[in-house]
Amino acid sequence: MGKHINILSVIMKVGGENLASKELLDLLNDAIARELQVSIQYMWQHVQWSGVKGFAVQEELKKIAITEMKHAEAIAERLFYLGGIPTTKPTEIFVGKTLKEMIERDVKDEENAIKLYKEIIEKALKEKDQTTAFIFEGILKDEEEHHDFFTTLLEEI
Repeated sequence: MGKHINILSVIMKVGGENLASKELLDLLNDAIARELQVSIQYMWQHVQWSGVKGFAVQEELKKIAITEMKHAEAIAERLFYLGGIPTTKPTEIFVGKTLKEMIERDVKDEENAIKLYKEIIEKALKEKDQTTAFIFEGILKDEEEHHDFFTTLLEEI
């Protein structure tokens, strides 16, 4: 019945090598761990918020958490395509006890993401990987919107 081609090995490797440097693959895994962390963190914050101020932002937190999970999925798919193995371990999750504590941490997490994703875009472009850069440019736009939401919210608390 014809020859079977291991399509996965064709997709993952070209000439027996990964399609990206170990450094870029590691950065992508850092990004996945971060996206997993904040998707869980924001979802738990969504669940725990209460009162009038909490009610006003619960749905937005839930939407952001879902967006972050979609980012994790997109990055994992790209990492796997490039020959890496996506992590399943989030970075440290911090839910916080007060609204202010939660949002201050969320602002920091978004700032860290923006810095990391700019680094990934720069590294990808140096490696002539326009697709990874393009993916992260879209994610970066979302993270900047999340940062704006959290910083605006922090001013109101």
